[in-house]
Amino acid sequence: MFLSPREPLSAPAKRAEIHTLNVVILIVSIISALGAGWIIISFILFRSVRTFRHQLILGLAISDFLMAINFMSSSAVNISGHIISEKPQEKFCDFNGFMTQVFVVQTDYWVLLIAVCTFFIVANHKRQSTWVQEHRIILWCLPWGFSILWAALGMGLIGYGDIGAWCWFTSDKVRLLVNFIPRWLIILTLLALYARLYLLIHKAHNRFHSFDHPSGSLELAPSADSISSTHRIGKPGPTFSTSTPRDSESGPTAPPPRLTTHTRGPNPVLKKMAYQMMLYPLVYMVIWTIPTAVRIYQAVTGKPAPFGIATVDKSCIVIQGFADALIYGFNEASMGVWRAKLFPRRQAERRGGGTAYSNSGHSRP
Repeated sequence: MFLSPREPLSAPAKRAEIHTLNVVILIVSIISALGAGWIIISFILFRSVRTFRHQLILGLAISDFLMAINFMSSSAVNISGHIISEKPQEKFCDFNGFMTQVFVVQTDYWVLLIAVCTFFIVANHKRQSTWVQEHRIILWCLPWGFSILWAALGMGLIGYGDIGAWCWFTSDKVRLLVNFIPRWLIILTLLALYARLYLLIHKAHNRFHSFDHPSGSLELAPSADSISSTHRIGKPGPTFSTSTPRDSESGPTAPPPRLTTHTRGPNPVLKKMAYQMMLYPLVYMVIWTIPTAVRIYQAVTGKPAPFGIATVDKSCIVIQGFADALIYGFNEASMGVWRAKLFPRRQAERRGGGTAYSNSGHSRP
């Protein structure tokens, strides 16, 4: 049994409101495209950010970029005066709605895939983490395959229509069932996974101690390679390393060292990583709260939301590309390589100062 699309409550009726809405959406979609483009360009230019996790983030960025281009095209057509709800633009509206459904669903799958793979690697699930890193092509096929399947089913069973700035499912109830409820299930899954990782990293902080041992200094701390691998989610490596830098001083003429114990502060890289992981699902919750509330309001009351709120509703959906860039792209790894590229002398001076400080701190008794 086929369902027929209904007149959308989300589409403004006045010509001036249509123009204003599409100007706003065009601006926001350009911002999202620039954010997604940042991630893509960083991946192409810099080898240091081509880790396994960044390969998944690249897939998310490509989806965000194409979704932003899709929104830009529909809003530009509306601004030009050729309203996409009119008969001459019917085929364009079908294509635009199909692509909207593909990339909106696909970004959800990419975010979930990144969270699951991050959990496998950081939580040290060796079998699962090895499998996902050895089957990257399969991982890339999953979001594309499922999103195209659902979009094709949506076109065949329901169809797409103009909702004001682009084409999508015109029924709020359909969008709630097909898109918003699954999205909130994914957000809750993200919250559970990253909360678990936050607890694991927080507990690891409390295990970072150093001891002055009679046979030397035994230091339990994450090695630089391990921190880098965990932070960037590259190949799985050992979580902790032991080092005894003063073994040569414990000869027969050296005085017996005293046994002392002191607690080290939390490692700043892991601490920042823990907070950043908890930020991921919270940002998505903020972005999708208003669109979900508007869908529920319109589905229950049968009345359109005020134009201002409806504009914010659509802007929240379109801004996701920029939000993903803030969450996944503008991190220390990408910012560091860009700073080194643009300001090599300043970065060299900063590294030299950090090395001097590290050496002076390491020589403390």
